[in-house]
Amino acid sequence: MSLSTKLMPQNSRAATTSRVFLLILRLRIFLALFAVLVYFAVTTDRFLTINNLLIMAQHITIFGILSIGMTLVILMAGIDLSVGSIVGFAGMAAGYLIMEGIPIGDHVLFLSVPSVIVVTCLIGLVIGLVNGLLITYLNVAPFIATLGMLYVIRGAALLSNDGSTFSSLAGYEELTNTGFFFLGTGTVLGIGTPVWILAGLTGLAIVLAQKTPLGRYIYAIGGNESAAVFSGLPVRRVKLFVYAFSGFCAAIVGLIVTSQLHTAHPMTGDTYELRAIAAVVLGGTALAGGRGTIIGSVIGACVISILNDGMVMSGISNFWQMVIMGMVIIFAVVVDQAQQRLEKRVLVSI
Repeated sequence: MSLSTKLMPQNSRAATTSRVFLLILRLRIFLALFAVLVYFAVTTDRFLTINNLLIMAQHITIFGILSIGMTLVILMAGIDLSVGSIVGFAGMAAGYLIMEGIPIGDHVLFLSVPSVIVVTCLIGLVIGLVNGLLITYLNVAPFIATLGMLYVIRGAALLSNDGSTFSSLAGYEELTNTGFFFLGTGTVLGIGTPVWILAGLTGLAIVLAQKTPLGRYIYAIGGNESAAVFSGLPVRRVKLFVYAFSGFCAAIVGLIVTSQLHTAHPMTGDTYELRAIAAVVLGGTALAGGRGTIIGSVIGACVISILNDGMVMSGISNFWQMVIMGMVIIFAVVVDQAQQRLEKRVLVSI
């Protein structure tokens, strides 16, 4: 028997083992979701109660919506650190419009709730567009541009009411601007309004990323921006759209959180950007860009939210929660790098 004949079965077994490990790595987000659900269901008596599941659903919708916008940004090899501040500013903008109105000369214009929602979403979109302009036309690194915007927008949120909150956002019957709470706590066909919003945005983003030329442009730019430029792709316009969409998603989250709390607070959304990034990375999107899925990020948001709520119910200290969350992010990046190396090895063996 020749040496090559002896090596063939061994090589075949090694290739099969590599493919099995690769499959496990690709399914890691589903395995992680199953693991956290089982662990907290076994260790915490109140974890699977109706009230707790409703609370977790609220948190999942918040970070799920943020992760959708963040996924498109990271797919393009970018980053958006300003989304948490946009959440807070959007809430304050909605609170101001409902409680104070828009002064026009000697009169004050009070908008209806649908108009408040539209204006607030446009504000988030414009902030995201400014991020895109800084990155595309002034060549500011995405990390620096969005980090600076994080401070600018958070400061603007604090200045909007001298650091105070807008409380009791029920509106005024005589001004016909009531009904804001429905956005965060209402139900349609027995399902919470935020869940419908998350489902709608998820479907829209999946179609955009997988079925449209814009989605293919986003993946191409993330995979190799220089090649995309030489191929004649509208790189600048795509980047502007993606950052504007991220700001739009953050504004929606700000509206939902403010509606749920019945109060607009300028510090709402603090550190939300880190959890959104963690959800996206955990969901399998490569920080280098060009690889990832919307549904993976939404499931990643489920894992992050369930992990956070489970740690709170288990009585784990806030300090340890920060440590564990940081370890999860690092572990997710390490696993992603291992998956990339294993994929290359499997391709070479074929």
